[in-house]
This record gives sequence, structure tokens and C-alpha cells, in this order.
Amino acid sequence: MTDVNPPPADLPVRADGRRTHEHLLAAARATFAERGTDASLREVARRAGVSIATLYRHFPTREALLETLLRHGFDTLRTRATDLIASPDPGQALVVWLRELAVASARYDGLPASVMGALHDPDSTLHASCAGLRAAAGDLLARAQSSGHIRADLDADQLLAAVNAMAWATRQASWTPEAGDRFLSLLVEGLAARPIQPAAANGQTAR
Repeated sequence: MTDVNPPPADLPVRADGRRTHEHLLAAARATFAERGTDASLREVARRAGVSIATLYRHFPTREALLETLLRHGFDTLRTRATDLIASPDPGQALVVWLRELAVASARYDGLPASVMGALHDPDSTLHASCAGLRAAAGDLLARAQSSGHIRADLDADQLLAAVNAMAWATRQASWTPEAGDRFLSLLVEGLAARPIQPAAANGQTAR
């Protein structure tokens, strides 16, 4: 997911307002990349060369700023899921989409927590976008489960929670593509459908 947005529909009409809006988004990208999504909004305003009051006129809350910053990427992920639904290999289609989601979720420190918090908060500005991701994940997951590739005892909320937890762990391990692929491989192995071995009488797993 890229967070480089085309001009959003709610971009201010006046040229000076548009410039300020774009400067704020650029400053937010730089600040969040360095310090995570909990970074000071005053720092964002300072980088953009405006007052904190001006920032709040454009983005009333931190989540409103995040929603605008991430909107295009979320839309791209939803479109990607729609395209992958037609894939002849439902299990691989889900894995491909999860890899793209994981990269997006690991973009900023704090982003996985922001996404999961918004997902369960209908009042959040980010909620609609996150709910769209859940619906996209649910469609791919259901198809992979129906084909027998992915375990049946899993829902979209649990899947998103697992991917975001993986993204958080990847950030703590100093993000690299190799680390991301390693964590994703571990996650996919855990999602794969397979028979569960019964427990032996002494509590040990039967072999």
C-alpha cells in the first residue's frame, strides 16, 4: 500500500488552502515515518510551517489526518482483493494479499494499533476504511476456506489481528523485506488447514 495520495475529494478549494493541506500531509508522512503515528501533531504543524490551529482546521483529529494519509492505500488494497477473488488458487490469492497488507501495516510505528482500534470503534474517522479492509479480507478468507487451503476456525477479525500483530513484531525487529517475509511465512503456516493431532493421555501431543 502506498500512502502517496491523489488529491482527496475534500481538498480545500482555494489554492493557498490546497497548498497548506498538501504541506501538512507531506509533513505528517515524514513525522510518522520517523516517530510513529503517536508523534506530536505540533511537530507535524511545525514541519509544514503552519500553526497547530491551522492543522486542526484541516484535520480535526489525529485519526482524520491518518484517514486522509492512508485513504488511497486502503482503496488500493480493497481493489486488489477484488482482483484476486478471480485467482484460480484461493489460498495463494489470500497469501499475496496478506503480504501487501502486512507491508502497509508495518509502514509506521503505531499504525497496527491505530488500525485495530479504529476497526472496533464505529465513531472513529478511520472506521469505515478499516471496515472495508475487513470485508475484503473476509471475502478472500471465505474462498480460501471453502477450497480447503485455510483452516475453517478463523474469521476476518482474527485474521486482521494476526496480520497487524505480525506487522508490529516486524517493526520491533527492524523492518526489512526479509524479516517481513519470515514473519508472514510463520503466519501462513499457522493458517493452513491441517488435521489437529489428538492429545495423548499424559497431556502430550500425540505424534
